[in-house]
Amino acid sequence: MKTADEFGYPEVEKQAKTPLKDAAANATRWEIWRRLEVTGLPVEVGTSGRTKYNRSVRKTHWLDAVCVGKSTPETLNIDGVQPLQIKAMGRGQRVMCRPDKYGFRRKKKDGTFASPKTVKRVHGFQTGDMVKARVPKGKYQGTHIGRLASVRASGSFSIKAKSGMVRSNYKYCEVIQHTDGYNYTIGDAVSL
Repeated sequence: MKTADEFGYPEVEKQAKTPLKDAAANATRWEIWRRLEVTGLPVEVGTSGRTKYNRSVRKTHWLDAVCVGKSTPETLNIDGVQPLQIKAMGRGQRVMCRPDKYGFRRKKKDGTFASPKTVKRVHGFQTGDMVKARVPKGKYQGTHIGRLASVRASGSFSIKAKSGMVRSNYKYCEVIQHTDGYNYTIGDAVSL
């Protein structure tokens, strides 16, 4: 079996070796545009250069959706708008035990190996949960709202609140939201 180059068509051989992923993406994009046009709804297509320019003028990522295409308005009225900011926090760690500086499992004082944490939830609470803690007495007395920084098998928790780190017992805590691996905050009002 001969190649196109061996038959005397080197340009065909060169074209056959070029990847088709860009061609497939463009074909898909234009087919989606044609199908949307058929619906009769207003459809707009734009270049990536136009979108890049619009983003450089706005300078915020949360306005990216209004930066696509030529219909982006010159001024946006976003007074009083508070964007929801979402930050990935993770869902814990994969390590079963903490190694020492050489990479070996840590040992207890009696020479035995420290066992890994066996349960992720303690009394229905997990690190990362949003909680409301009503501490009745002691150094951290008061009501605190925050994220569980650490959960101990004893039922003693550390809570990262606006006022700082707070210690509490599970008996005084109430779950507001179980962790889903993300942190949510409402951003300050933004004006351009």
